[in-house]
Amino acid sequence: MGIRHIGRKLAMQALYQASTRNDDVLDFMGYFIDSSDCDDSAKSWGKDLVSGAWKFHKDSDQLIGDYSIGWSLDRINLIDLSILRLAFYELSLKETPVNVILDEAVELAKEFSTPESSKFINGILGKFVADHVHGNH
Repeated sequence: MGIRHIGRKLAMQALYQASTRNDDVLDFMGYFIDSSDCDDSAKSWGKDLVSGAWKFHKDSDQLIGDYSIGWSLDRINLIDLSILRLAFYELSLKETPVNVILDEAVELAKEFSTPESSKFINGILGKFVADHVHGNH
């Protein structure tokens, strides 16, 4: 696995933990990521992603709400919500190719969430990309 994929896995797990705790993600993310036995570069990338995604999560939540037609945020399982927050943050950066972000989100869903989650996440992100990234809006 590549450093960026590992960093995304760490980031998603930290974002998930933040959604299940009362602590602020930035308070425990360092400990969580530093205690993993991953490459330092993956840890650094993961911390950058967590920090940015957490600061951007209100914007991400708005987009998730807009694109998850018929689903309120409180109905979306917390793992899927964490994956979507991470993906929307990365899409906002415009540094990683869109197809990579979508593929990574789907892979995280397949590894960590329900059998239906990869389709759900792909549908939300695919519609957003069609509307905003490929210039249909």
